[in-house]
Amino acid sequence: MSKPPRDSTWLSKTASAFHKDGALRPFRLLRQDLANFGKRYISDWTVFNQLIFASSVYVFFTNILPGLTFASDLYVLTGQNWGTIEVVFSTGLCGVIFSLFSIQPLTILGVTGPFSVLAENIYSLCNDSFGIDFLQFMAWSLIHAGWMHFLLAIFNAHDWTMLYVTEFSCEIFSLLNSIIYFHKAFQELQRAHADLDIASFLLAIIGAVGTFELALFLSYADKWPPILHRHLRMGLREYAAAISIIFFIGIPYAGELHQLGKDRLYTSSQAFRPTKPGREHFYVRFWQLPIGWVFAALIPGAIITVLFFFDHEISSIICTIKRYGTKKPTGYAQDIVLLGITTALCGIIGIPPANGLLPQAPLHSESLMHDVPGEFTEETTTDKHGIERMMQKPVQRVYEQRWSSFLHAGAILTFICPPLQLVLGLTPTSVLAGLFIFMGQQSLSVNPILQRTFWMITAPSELPPLPPKVPSYWPVHAYTLFEIVMTVIIFIVTLTKGGPAFPIIIIALVPVRLLAMGRVWNKDVLRYVDGWACRDGCPEDDDEEKSEQRDGEGDDPPNGSWPLEEVPHESQESDMEKGVPVSSGASIGADPDKDDRVEKPSI
Repeated sequence: MSKPPRDSTWLSKTASAFHKDGALRPFRLLRQDLANFGKRYISDWTVFNQLIFASSVYVFFTNILPGLTFASDLYVLTGQNWGTIEVVFSTGLCGVIFSLFSIQPLTILGVTGPFSVLAENIYSLCNDSFGIDFLQFMAWSLIHAGWMHFLLAIFNAHDWTMLYVTEFSCEIFSLLNSIIYFHKAFQELQRAHADLDIASFLLAIIGAVGTFELALFLSYADKWPPILHRHLRMGLREYAAAISIIFFIGIPYAGELHQLGKDRLYTSSQAFRPTKPGREHFYVRFWQLPIGWVFAALIPGAIITVLFFFDHEISSIICTIKRYGTKKPTGYAQDIVLLGITTALCGIIGIPPANGLLPQAPLHSESLMHDVPGEFTEETTTDKHGIERMMQKPVQRVYEQRWSSFLHAGAILTFICPPLQLVLGLTPTSVLAGLFIFMGQQSLSVNPILQRTFWMITAPSELPPLPPKVPSYWPVHAYTLFEIVMTVIIFIVTLTKGGPAFPIIIIALVPVRLLAMGRVWNKDVLRYVDGWACRDGCPEDDDEEKSEQRDGEGDDPPNGSWPLEEVPHESQESDMEKGVPVSSGASIGADPDKDDRVEKPSI
């Protein structure tokens, strides 16, 4: 039987994509999300207890403190257009909106490091090259990003994008976040060196290093037994960063130290108004931007869309993996629409937009974990002598509710009040530099790239055994070096005038992994070091299945059909089992309890 013409087959596949269950069927996922939203909304408000309140306090500190570090950086590198009050306003406002209307209330929103880098580059272009108003151009960029988010949600982008993302791209993105944190800490200390005398600068160094060391020390309090009570150790671990920051905020004001100079956060402590002198109101006259630049803003708008979509989707996924035992129906398209609304709104009122926080993504879920009474699971463990033991552990699950998101975001929003802004203004920027170092270390410590880097300098006799089909560690080392080199290249790009394009490079790594890397590395090596980010298996498994289907059925599917691959849309079906560290620097593909391909280091 003769095959149909290629053009006819392509048209048939395209048409099938718009059918009832097709990949591009408009509003398909949105309808599912709205139905699921109605099923769960009332029950999300009927659960409240002490653990939920403690989670609210915990997430408040882990969200607002990193935001202050970015505020300090943005204040300098955006010409004072954005500062503390803008970042706090955005984090609180977007957080409250998502706590009320998001289909996935476990996701935490805030101003992220990658967007800060992007904004700084856009400001540099507007101020030094284009000669146009930064806030007006940014407003149009965010408005364009808003309607682009709508299109992604309407045409079910979750199904035909995140389906193909592997841990390779996620690990590089996580490593880039760590490098950005370290770099921003260095920038803070560099500015302190330029502004302060030598004695004050040395005090700033002590504040930065002390903040990092104390936070790191307290973050391992649960490993101190038999010292202190278990609940006290747990509290010290959960509030490690907050305790360290509060302590080193107070130190420079003690005794004779208060006479030394110090760089502090600039805040609007006299009135509720924007940071930039001369700007009186929280709205932007975006309509005054020349029409040519309105269309030019489509380019950064598209880049912001790519960055936010990728970042928010990954954040939402790792908050609802099987480890957390979520039961309620969830989704992604509705949140992308909501993200588009808040992004455009932030542009209009002249504040930086918030989106899903990747480094802090699992913190909220971790803080809500509790033992389910009467439910146990059995696990088989193998000790260092190779002896298997059966252990019974209580089943743990998160409290699925909206109170913790609403309370912590509402508390952050109250800090736009002038008296509380005055309190924030007491914070030395050197302390925030220490927090940057701590966040970078926490993120790096759970990244599989770090463990594989240690393998390069480990004696061969001490390395863990490889799967039978992986010939040696050399291809594994080459894969790790390639990830590091790609991350360094992307980071260097962020330091140039081409910095706004760095999210495009990260997204381009997806087809590079799927189409090119299989020609360089053995399939069994790639199975060992990589896998799908949002589902079980790896690309090489899918390639073998397709090869078997072609051998059995011929080159073309019957009737030129283009079926939609099944993608888990409800949280209890999500198979992404990686990327769930307990620390505040989460990265994708780094669950030490679940990932049997990469043994995690002891940091």
